[in-house]
Amino acid sequence: MHRFFIPRESLRDGQVEFSLEQAHQISKVLRLHRGDEVAVLDNGGWMYNVELSEVSSGLVRGLVRRRHLAPGEPRTKLTLYPALLKSDKLEFVLQKCTEVGVSAFVPILSDRCNVGGSASDEKLGRWERIIAESAEQCERGRLPRLHPITFYSVACEQARGLTFIACERGPRENLRREIATRVDGRGRRPFALNLFVGPEGGYTDAEIDEAISRGIIPIGLGPRILRAETASVVGATLLLAYAGDLE
Repeated sequence: MHRFFIPRESLRDGQVEFSLEQAHQISKVLRLHRGDEVAVLDNGGWMYNVELSEVSSGLVRGLVRRRHLAPGEPRTKLTLYPALLKSDKLEFVLQKCTEVGVSAFVPILSDRCNVGGSASDEKLGRWERIIAESAEQCERGRLPRLHPITFYSVACEQARGLTFIACERGPRENLRREIATRVDGRGRRPFALNLFVGPEGGYTDAEIDEAISRGIIPIGLGPRILRAETASVVGATLLLAYAGDLE
C-alpha cells in the first residue's frame, strides 16, 4: 500500500485532502483511481487507511476507513550528528539512516569538512524530501527531524543523554558493553542516544579531546576504516541493534 505523510490540518472529519504534489503523484505517477486505498500518516504516530473518493491531477481526496498506530518506529530515539559531506554522500546518509531508524539529524560543521557551512533553502528542502520519501518507503510512523547545520563545538555542548563519537584510532570503548552497562534493573535499555560521525579524514585530536571533556564516549565501529557515509549507517545500525530496536 502506498504511504503518504500529511499535515494534521489536511485530515478533518474523516476526510483527507492531499497536497498538489501528492495529487500529481497519485493520479499521474501511480495512476491510482477512485476506490483505491492508500495509507496516510499524520507524523504523530497514527496511520489511516484511506479510500480515494476523488482523483484528478489537481485534487485528490479520500475517506478514512480505519485508524491504528503506525508500526516501524523504534523505541530508542537516536539522534545522528553527521559531519557535512559532499551533497550526494550526505543525501545517502539521510536516506539510509532514516530506513535504519534514526529519529533526528543534526548536520555539523567540523574542522575537516571540505564543504561550506551554509545551505540554501532549496538544498534543505531537498534533504527534507529525501527523508520523507525514505520514511514513506520503509514504513516509518514519524518523520525524522532535520535540524539546522550546527558548528561542532556547539553540537557537543548541546547534546543531551548518552552520547558517542565514532573514532578510527586511539583509546575507544566497546559499544556493545557501553549499552549493556546502562540496562537498568528491569531490563530496560537507554531511551535516548546520540552519535557523532566525522567527515572524510575523521575528527582532529583536538575535536576528540573536546568531546571527551564533555562526557562524550569515543567508540570504534570495527577493525576496518569506513568511509564517512558508511560509518553513519553502520554506527546507527549498531546502536539501534544493541538497544534492542532491530530485534
